[in-house]
Amino acid sequence: MTTDNKGWLFLKKVFDVVTATFALLFFAPVIGLLALQIRRTMGCPVFFRQTRPGLHGEPFEMVKFRTMKDAVDEHGNILPDSERMTSFGQFLRSTSLDELPELWNVLKGDMSLVGPRPLLMEYLPLYSKEQYRRHEVRPGITGWAQVNGRNAISWEYRFELDVWYVNNQSFLLDIKILYLTVKKVLAREGISGEGEATMSKFTGNSDQ
Repeated sequence: MTTDNKGWLFLKKVFDVVTATFALLFFAPVIGLLALQIRRTMGCPVFFRQTRPGLHGEPFEMVKFRTMKDAVDEHGNILPDSERMTSFGQFLRSTSLDELPELWNVLKGDMSLVGPRPLLMEYLPLYSKEQYRRHEVRPGITGWAQVNGRNAISWEYRFELDVWYVNNQSFLLDIKILYLTVKKVLAREGISGEGEATMSKFTGNSDQ
């Protein structure tokens, strides 16, 4: 690792911790109100916790606000996302307020403010060697793919954008991504994939 890379990583870590700390303090009343509303409309648990791959693919527990009910069909199978999503959950998704608890993951060092989104552990063996490079950096609350289509773009293009970020990361790029994220959230763009409540599952590359 070069001296420039070490300096960038240190700056990024300091920026993450300071910004996440102030954001948690600033949004504390909002987080409290959202938690109460989730408990009232969906019950417990308030938080959704799931193991996701972090830096170098190492697992960590990501935490975010719950947006779906634990609804099942007559055979005990979990219903599709579109049928389990509540109106309040859809509001949380469309405004990205469900991501607020991930600031705690940033403080713990599991995540960064900016980086490729942490996906599912089951996707790890499905990536090509180039796509796996998205794990060379810590996953982020937002990222280059999120401000260039979010869930409305194809998996292949999403991974191309993730790897582009790995190759071109810088402090100014992170600031640009955070600025564009605010614009995207206010416009509520790219929340879902076509015909999906969120985004379709990744099943591997078409040439595999």
